[in-house]
Order: sequence, then C-alpha cells, then structure tokens
Amino acid sequence: MKLRRYRAARFAAALLAAPAALAPVFATPAQAIIVYDPTNYAQNVLQAARALQQINNQITSLQNEAQSLINQARNLASLPFSSLQQLQQSVQRTQQLLQQAQGIAYNVQNIDQAFNTNYGAGSASMSASDQQLVAQAKERWNNTVSSLQDAMRVQAGVVGNIDTNRTQMSALVGQSQGATGALQATQAGNQLLALQAQQLADLTAVVSANGRAQALAEAERSAAAEQGREQRRRFLTPGVGYQSGNAQMFPGSN
Repeated sequence: MKLRRYRAARFAAALLAAPAALAPVFATPAQAIIVYDPTNYAQNVLQAARALQQINNQITSLQNEAQSLINQARNLASLPFSSLQQLQQSVQRTQQLLQQAQGIAYNVQNIDQAFNTNYGAGSASMSASDQQLVAQAKERWNNTVSSLQDAMRVQAGVVGNIDTNRTQMSALVGQSQGATGALQATQAGNQLLALQAQQLADLTAVVSANGRAQALAEAERSAAAEQGREQRRRFLTPGVGYQSGNAQMFPGSN
C-alpha cells in the first residue's frame, strides 16, 4: 500500500515538472514577432510613389517619342498626286502650234533669208522684172495672212488649255489644304508653281504669235511702199517712143 502511494506521488511530481521542462522547447522565436514602424512604413510608401511616378514619366516620354516619329513620318510622306503629265501635255500642244507656223518660221536664219529676198532693199531692185515684183508682193501677202492664221490658232490652243488648268489648279489646291505633312504641302506648292509657269509659257506663245503677225504686216506695208516707188519710177521714166515704118499689106505689090 505504501509502495503504491509512493509511485503515485512520484508520477504527480513528474507531471507538475513537465511544463517547466518543456517550456524552452515550445518558446516563440524572437524573429517571428511582428513590429510595426510608422516611419519606416511612410518611407517605403514614399519610395513606391516615386518609383511609380518615374514609370509614368517614362511612359509619357515614350508616348511623346512615338508621336514625334509619327509626325516625322507624316512630314516625309510624298504627295499622292501629280499634275506634271497634264502640264507637259499642255506645253507640248502649244509648242506644236508654234512649230506649225506657216511661211516664215520661228528661226533666225529663215527670217533673215526671207527679209533679204522679199522685204529688204533688194526686193524692189531696178533689175527685177515686173513679174518678179508681183510674185514677191503675193508671197509677202501670203506670209501676212498665214501669220495671222497662226496667231489665231495659238490663241485657240491657249484658250483650250484654260479648262485643263482650272481642273489642275482645283486639284492642287485641294491637295495642299489636305496635306498631312510639310513635304506634301511643299510638293503641292511646287506643282502650283509649275502650273503658273505653264500659263506663262502659253502667254509667251500668244504674245510671240501676235508679235510675229504684226511684224510681218508692218514689213509687208514697208516693202509694198518701196515697190510702189519703184513701179512709179518705171512708169515715169521716158522710154523709146513710137517710130513709124513701112508696112505692106500685100507682099509683092508696089
């Protein structure tokens, strides 16, 4: 009986001593304890906000660079319209009309030769026959009439170019107003200048044709006046008068 009580007492003492013995084993580590530091937390939040702001600035910078590249691409884009072919065709039509000039062409050597032959001082020389004077006068008249016809044909051709020029001008102005970049606007402006140059070429052709016709008309009048003086001189120059002679109506009669 005493032995049982002694064993029970020892077992109870062992149970009471167990928590104290196991306490170091189940103790909470020091590094697992969470400590809140407001200052450190505020600094961390501030650093995060600054990093976010830098990222936003970089995004904005990339967007600006992308927009700059887009603008550069627009400035380098070519104009999708050209009126050069139509303008060249108009100039070629006017040149063809000038090259088809009748009589005396637009050539210095041809003009000098024609004036020396039919308009100069030698055209009404004393050695020329009446038939030569009449032929020269007729050729001068033909040259004058032909030059007037040529001038009217050039005028008609230039008037025919007006409608084409109006269409091209409207198209170029529309392209210039709708240009997406500096290069397109510049190219549209250059084509408008080319259109103006073509119109000046037409105007030059008309002035040249009219001047040619007027010059030939004046030259004809001057040559006609000189020829008139020569014919008047010949008419007034005393010649061999009438001389009587013997006439026989019937051969062999006395």
